[in-house]
Amino acid sequence: MAELTLKIEGMSCGHCVMAVKKALSGINGISSSDVGVGSAKVIFDESKTSREDIENAVRKAGYRVKS
Repeated sequence: MAELTLKIEGMSCGHCVMAVKKALSGINGISSSDVGVGSAKVIFDESKTSREDIENAVRKAGYRVKS
């Protein structure tokens, strides 16, 4: 299992948090995610998904991932 902490731009409320949680819940291999305004901590199985897949899901939800 791997752990990833993302800084996310464009989040400002609980609705944003729920949108990111929903996007992450659709990814196979994520065992847990702790999402707050501006960040997400994700624990995932590297054999099932990648950092790139996780970041792309956040982007598709309408937010920007800071490097």
